[in-house]
Amino acid sequence: MIILGIETSCDETAAAVIEGKNKKIKVLSSIVSSQINIHKKYGGVVPEVAAREHVLQILPVINEAFKKANIKREEVSIKIKAIAVTAGPGLITSLQVGVETAKVLSYVWKIPAIAINHIEGHIYANFIHKFPISPCFAKRGGAGNFQFPIIILTVSGGHTMLVLMTNHGEYKTIGETRDDAAGEALDKAANLLGLDYPGGPAIAAQTEKFIKQHSKISNFQTNFKFSPPWQDPDDNKMHKKVVGQISKIKLPRPMINSANFDFSFSGLKTALLYKLKKDKEWQKQIPEYAIEFQQAIIDVLISKTIKAAKKFEAKTTMLTGGVSANHELRKQITEAMKTKMPNSEFLIPDLKYTTDNAAMVATAGYFKARKKDFTPWQKLKADCNLEL
Repeated sequence: MIILGIETSCDETAAAVIEGKNKKIKVLSSIVSSQINIHKKYGGVVPEVAAREHVLQILPVINEAFKKANIKREEVSIKIKAIAVTAGPGLITSLQVGVETAKVLSYVWKIPAIAINHIEGHIYANFIHKFPISPCFAKRGGAGNFQFPIIILTVSGGHTMLVLMTNHGEYKTIGETRDDAAGEALDKAANLLGLDYPGGPAIAAQTEKFIKQHSKISNFQTNFKFSPPWQDPDDNKMHKKVVGQISKIKLPRPMINSANFDFSFSGLKTALLYKLKKDKEWQKQIPEYAIEFQQAIIDVLISKTIKAAKKFEAKTTMLTGGVSANHELRKQITEAMKTKMPNSEFLIPDLKYTTDNAAMVATAGYFKARKKDFTPWQKLKADCNLEL
């Protein structure tokens, strides 16, 4: 079954064509037109600017996706079995471009449409694999043969949440951010530190710079290992073991010991702001501030995920969302899962499917199409607050 996917929830105009067979996914094409350079000068996404750019790019991107998938225009109505489109959540003006395009194409080509939740799309990015990533994964036959229940940590610019997935299309949000999402917090921290937009990659680059600097003057690189909360709940002790040897900077880990699975990062941003105001020479320590801020977020994310995986006895645990591209998060959560949840399969999507893309939307659409879960084009609509 061949599915066309369309994604325009924020500032990426994306289209993809995937082929699903049984539970395995083959990506025939995945085209993304990014607006990062357009919004960089504003320090964030401007909704009206994003929408206008989507209007300009949506049809060329779809045409390019068909071209790369070797599907001629006259073959579309025959080969494409469904059109999956992100219906929400996201920026309403951006969502409308993708949804209205999908409605027209569904009507003209007489192809059923499928409304996809953006978070659901990120979840299904983990169902796109060309090879097994662990022995037990291989024994189960590769992509699509995951064991339920699944705990999913979704981390992006707009969302930070923990989701319990009991079957395809069956979700329960067990924890979410009460204010700033992790990606949003990184953007704001980067702005405070005078770094470029988007903040996540800028903070990560400073972290790498910090590690490289100290590896040159000591054996820091080989001994560089945080003692995160799942090994050492004493936050001050963790700091003294690692960062305290080089830097006196210390930031809180918000809600890390709370009884629930919710997140809060606005206080972390405020703590950084106060630190910078008190430190007259903070410009000389930007990499140190960056690594401490990033590590604070990573510690909270990993600690909450492991608690959730244990409580719900997860047979599979997934990391997904734009922030899942962060190297330190990927590395540290993988090691933590090996230590604390050795019998739970742990999956991370390929880097190219971590940020917004249409391949993940088309993949989610494929699993809905298998159940004939279609949306008549007349009822397809954008919902910026769409819940999972």
